[in-house]
Amino acid sequence: MNAITTPFGFSSTAAEVAEEIDLTGRRAVVTGASSGLGAETARALSATGAEVTLAVRDMAAGERVAKDITASTGNQEVHVAHLDLADPASIAAFTAAWRGPLHVLVNNAGVMACPEQYTDQGREWQFATNHLGHFALATGLHDALAADGNARVVVVSSTGHQQSPVVWDDIDFAFRPYDPWLAYGQSKTANVLFAVEATRRWADDNITANALMPGAIYTNLQRHTGGRGSGRVPADLIKTVEQGAATSVLLATSPPLDGVATLSQDLVTGRC
Repeated sequence: MNAITTPFGFSSTAAEVAEEIDLTGRRAVVTGASSGLGAETARALSATGAEVTLAVRDMAAGERVAKDITASTGNQEVHVAHLDLADPASIAAFTAAWRGPLHVLVNNAGVMACPEQYTDQGREWQFATNHLGHFALATGLHDALAADGNARVVVVSSTGHQQSPVVWDDIDFAFRPYDPWLAYGQSKTANVLFAVEATRRWADDNITANALMPGAIYTNLQRHTGGRGSGRVPADLIKTVEQGAATSVLLATSPPLDGVATLSQDLVTGRC
């Protein structure tokens, strides 16, 4: 097993990770970029010179973030597009509207431990948003990713995957009592499995996919849990939003990670 080391650690920020990176002429999409980790990931990618599209459900919030990113980075190529990951029609519209190659797709958006809720198609809300929506987005953008010849897919998962495997016989809790943490856990397991299988199936297209755990960060993701997630993480292990976005940016930009993906025998070390 070949180790890939980085100079970054627990306290590294997304801006520090991206500092020496030049992605001028490259294009990136970040889901859930109207706040939290998505906004900071988009900011760091914009600072590299990349053209960045904020794929968001709340267009007004997305426009405010895009304006702020342009002001802080000087990058005029920051765009906002509507995307509701729980709505197949919205995903289809987004992918159909995309033109040209795509170099980086960051599947960042998510919901956590929300009350029992289902999409119009009858799918459990967390699985639909966290996994199925991103699955449809990535596969819908496959040709754009393949056109780059060296594209990366970054999947924000969580150690919450330890809560549950994907319960294939009852993904939508039709036969078992709904548990928000089990629902979240199986959606995060699905995120990891997607990265593994995307890497395998898209190897000939030179598309690499990696899943990551960003750490414990207090964002809007915790709005259904009183703002403190599981409540079990010690205070000294809580990251800032800027620190939490660092691993996504590392996987999206770091030159030593060219061609390194979930199925690779390489190991990325460091504590981002």
